[in-house]
Amino acid sequence: MRMRLKRAFSRKTLLKRLPVLSWLPRYSVEDAVGDLVAGITVGLTVIPQSLAYASIAGLPAQYGLYGSFMGCFLYMLFGSCKDVPMGPSAVISLLTFQSVRGMGPEHAVLLCFLTGAIQVIMGILGLGFLIDFISGPVSSGFTSAAALMIVTSQMKDLLGITAEGNTFIEVWGSLFQNMHNTKLYDSILGAVCIVVLLLMRVLANFKIGPKEDEKKTTTHRILNKAIWLVGTSRNAILVIICGVIGYQLSLSGDAPLNLIGPIPPGLPAFHLPPFTVTLETGNSTVTYSFGDMCSNLGSGIFVVPLVALLENIAVCKAFSNGKPIDATQELLAIGISNIGNSFVQGFPGTGALARSAVNNSSGVRTTLGGLYTGLLVILSLLFFTDYFYFIPKSSLAAIIIAAVIFMVEVKVVVPIWKTKKNDLIPGFATFFACLILQLELGILVGIGLNVLFILYNVARPKINIETNKTPEGTDYLELTPDRCLIFPSVEYVRNLVVKQSMRNDMPVVINCSHIFVSDYTAAKVIDCLTHDFSKRQQPLFFYKLKPSIVKMFQGLHPTEFVVYHDHNELESLIRAHKKYMAARNGISELSFVSTG
Repeated sequence: MRMRLKRAFSRKTLLKRLPVLSWLPRYSVEDAVGDLVAGITVGLTVIPQSLAYASIAGLPAQYGLYGSFMGCFLYMLFGSCKDVPMGPSAVISLLTFQSVRGMGPEHAVLLCFLTGAIQVIMGILGLGFLIDFISGPVSSGFTSAAALMIVTSQMKDLLGITAEGNTFIEVWGSLFQNMHNTKLYDSILGAVCIVVLLLMRVLANFKIGPKEDEKKTTTHRILNKAIWLVGTSRNAILVIICGVIGYQLSLSGDAPLNLIGPIPPGLPAFHLPPFTVTLETGNSTVTYSFGDMCSNLGSGIFVVPLVALLENIAVCKAFSNGKPIDATQELLAIGISNIGNSFVQGFPGTGALARSAVNNSSGVRTTLGGLYTGLLVILSLLFFTDYFYFIPKSSLAAIIIAAVIFMVEVKVVVPIWKTKKNDLIPGFATFFACLILQLELGILVGIGLNVLFILYNVARPKINIETNKTPEGTDYLELTPDRCLIFPSVEYVRNLVVKQSMRNDMPVVINCSHIFVSDYTAAKVIDCLTHDFSKRQQPLFFYKLKPSIVKMFQGLHPTEFVVYHDHNELESLIRAHKKYMAARNGISELSFVSTG
């Protein structure tokens, strides 16, 4: 116990679990400038996105801002990836919406706390490997379906109508029913905003001057930086312009646009997340206990933490430059951040690729960039909430649509088809399941199919079958399994060995050079197999079986269990077996033979 405590509080462990201690002593003026510029640039992206993500989550707009500053401060201390600005993401917002199911912000805040708690527990237990069960095709199918679902969820604000539903089909059905109520101003503004955002996205990559950096003048560099800044800050610029339009149109009376409406000014109260809640339903009130709230959240309690980790690890890998990612540390970092978010009424968040790309391209040097992003969000809550009132909802919908349409991963289909066509099955199954069912159920379908594919591959190893000759010319049948011999596959291997051996009346060799692991079930099957071969008086030998597995099989005292490790031994073993079988005719007691 003392040794464990000593290791837990050793300098190496502290540096690993508090990465801030590694870079802070070496922090320089250049680092400070890079972090300041990146933090402010990301903040200009985060504020309008957070307002829009709250809409995806089915929550009032201020909750997007509530979830966008505390996580930044905590990730700054515990995060291991400098490019991750912690906060709401499109996919996690949609999962929050489908988990909360209109039960109110209290359920979303509790989901944030539970998400963080589960992530911290997973980190302590070292369960980051669980994301390995989400394969690339399943991840692509889930992300693509989520992107389409997010676009669908924003269509109501883009058209200025109401729509309900938790799945892709339900929402589109509701949209078609209410399509006749489409508002012209909202639709036009939303469509124009999408076009402008896509053009400004292209502008961010536009360069002036020669292609070679060394040939560019100072003017070229300044202009390119200004163009990049305008393109990168497109969301903030668009929101400001649309806010002015919304304000001007509202001066004449009833605004022809659907506006965000009032947002409470000031910072949220710092207190424990709600473990009980009382909601009004019609003329009555219903009180939900902690257990009731967890039941209402359903499988989202477990799916949201896993998907949040998947998103965050994907971001870390994208900007790691080949360096290994500590999944355990990232679990702890985003888990602690989500717990902190729940104390300021935020909903679940994680690292998002779009914000991280802005952070990276802005020249962020350390996770301290999150400090400036968080401070900018706090300033907006303190001083600018009155102006948010006039932001049209269709402009926020346009921001989300213009961002997530690039999440539809159509380009991965052809490479998967060229490498392994069967991988398209779980990918497409996940995609359609996520559209037909709720997202958390859809990804569970994909993971389930992945596990079935893995189990099938374990249960059906490839076995190479060859007829070979010994150095002296004796024919023998050699069967080589390509993987471990464990309980799902042993009956299949046994049946194939028996089938091939009965077709060919010659000695049989099982090449065990790829068998590194086995179990009791396999030992039982080997016992039966050697007994069957002995009764038929057909030689059966095992080549290159590991000593540990030999010892395991010998525990059941199999009949005539012969192991050898040199091809030159085979001829003498075959002759010895023939003499032995001739000598044992009439002998009732079975013997055990082992060589090598």
